[in-house]
Amino acid sequence: MLLNERDTDEGVLVSVCDPEDLGETFEDGEISLHVDPAFYEGREATEEEVVESLASCAVANIVGTDAVALAVEHGFVDEANVLDVDGTRHAQLLWM
Repeated sequence: MLLNERDTDEGVLVSVCDPEDLGETFEDGEISLHVDPAFYEGREATEEEVVESLASCAVANIVGTDAVALAVEHGFVDEANVLDVDGTRHAQLLWM
């Protein structure tokens, strides 16, 4: 998975995506999801590194079947809140 961490005034913003989704656009009716390399491109990370990053971030955007499955498996995202968009999955995480 590709992992990108950015420091913001509100805390760490994390983006995670499956490498094969980077640069792709997924569309389903009125929903269009572009996995913009400017936002999602990051370093190759292990599952453990992604889990650690999600546990410590303030906000996360997660794209891809594997990345979203990992977030659901570890309890960061509820399956009911995951979007299926044209063959990939998308979830957002916000700690309040």
